[in-house]
Amino acid sequence: MQSRLQQRLEQQETQGIDMSPLIDVVFILLIFFIVTTVFVRETGVEVDKPQAVSATTLDQNVILIAVTDTGDVVYDGSNIGVAGVRGVVSQGQDKGGRPVVIQADRLVEAERLLAVIDEAKLAGAEHVSIAALKP
Repeated sequence: MQSRLQQRLEQQETQGIDMSPLIDVVFILLIFFIVTTVFVRETGVEVDKPQAVSATTLDQNVILIAVTDTGDVVYDGSNIGVAGVRGVVSQGQDKGGRPVVIQADRLVEAERLLAVIDEAKLAGAEHVSIAALKP
């Protein structure tokens, strides 16, 4: 009788929960979230933006280009210059026509800012905005 009871106890102890389907589901969810994530490339420089009463919040799917007070045009941490704006914006337009936001310092000359806006428009950007702070 002892041996039969002992066999039942051993069988019950060896049974467990199969974790492999749970791990499969977790990996599938992880892959889904990685693929659907939208990565926004920040400009990489701090810009003193002007204030505007009509400032609104835009979605995260934008191309950010910064123009510093020294006149440098920066995208993703590197100085691309005015000539590099067209290439950056045209690549972004291939991915679904994203709007362009220019973060211009308040000390930037109007001529430099207009040159950046012109290059973005020539690259096919339909919406070009200038970043501002709400007062």
